[in-house]
Amino acid sequence: MPVILITGASSGIGAALAHHYAASGTTLVLNARDPARLEAVAQACRAKGAEVEIERLDVRDRDRVRAFLQAADARHPLDLVIVNAAINGGHPAGGVETEETAFETVDINLNGALNVALPALTAMLARGRGQIALISSLAAFAPLPDAPAYSGAKAALLAHGLALRDKVKSRGVKVNVVTPGYVKTPMGGDYKGWRPLEMSAEQAAERIARGLERDLDVVAFPRRLAAAARGAALLPERLRRLGMHGFRFQIRKRR
Repeated sequence: MPVILITGASSGIGAALAHHYAASGTTLVLNARDPARLEAVAQACRAKGAEVEIERLDVRDRDRVRAFLQAADARHPLDLVIVNAAINGGHPAGGVETEETAFETVDINLNGALNVALPALTAMLARGRGQIALISSLAAFAPLPDAPAYSGAKAALLAHGLALRDKVKSRGVKVNVVTPGYVKTPMGGDYKGWRPLEMSAEQAAERIARGLERDLDVVAFPRRLAAAARGAALLPERLRRLGMHGFRFQIRKRR
């Protein structure tokens, strides 16, 4: 019976992944900050036959997150942990991010991700098996000028995940990094700008699940946009800046 923990599971990619994995014989451990939306996702997953536990949790609370991970793993060892909770960055008027916005974005998207991943890793290493998926972004390869904190946090998560993958692979634990492009989610809907090759959260969940099953080091999609993002890092700054101009955007609101 697989046991899968998903953070940020109340909407978007996290909810789509919960629905994707929900099935008889599967235990889902779901957490997010919005209890009403989280319970709605849990009920839908239970209707598909899954056993579901939920926990309202802010991933920035390191001590509470560690205690939660340890207790959940003690009840039933975690097979897969998908570290998905995140917020967007940027400035509503297209200006430079404020310090408050920048630090909040990094605290959730990077520090919060590690608050979940590292205790899970400790438990998995102790028994010599398990898998951790870090949800990053194609912005890790091609930083968005209007979201420097978001891009920087996702780039750090990519680097950390790939380094960790090499470090622990021989000990039976898999680490994968997921770098999606544009996905139709409530968070994504806050962006006002060009969103090429955008896909549904359900389509994204299917691609993520396939990539994790194949144990890809980086699960990057859609293919054409991923290739362009990876290539952007190799361009001279003038050309890279010109290419990124079309990806300017504004944030409609802060969540």
